[in-house]
Amino acid sequence: MAMSVGGSEGEPMMEINTTPLIDVMLVLLIMFIITIPVMTHAVKLDMPRPNPNVVEPPVPPEVIDLEIDYDGTILWNGTPVTSFATLESYFSTEADKEPQPELHVRANKRTRYDNVAKALALAQRQGIKKIGFVGMEQYAE
Repeated sequence: MAMSVGGSEGEPMMEINTTPLIDVMLVLLIMFIITIPVMTHAVKLDMPRPNPNVVEPPVPPEVIDLEIDYDGTILWNGTPVTSFATLESYFSTEADKEPQPELHVRANKRTRYDNVAKALALAQRQGIKKIGFVGMEQYAE
């Protein structure tokens, strides 16, 4: 192993001794290799067990489309209804179903308010609870 002790002119030695640096790096590398398996151990999780008494999601209710045209014509799922008495009988049979169907009312923009109010009053009197309006985009103009 050769070693330079100084220059002939009495100059100080300007080279760094890398041997201790390499020793420290090797020790740190060995420590890192030893500690990695300790850090990667598995974590035990207690997950909940599936419930055997799971209820099925509810069946979506039937949808009834009630269209009221500008001339007072009422359509029950596309079929014309001749009178309000017939409409009332339809509402009474649908109100007794379980689950109760949803009533989607689509009134034309030019229909009379009286026709819509009569149909909604009949539905309410017969016990229809789920009533909604569809086709409201025609009123945005």
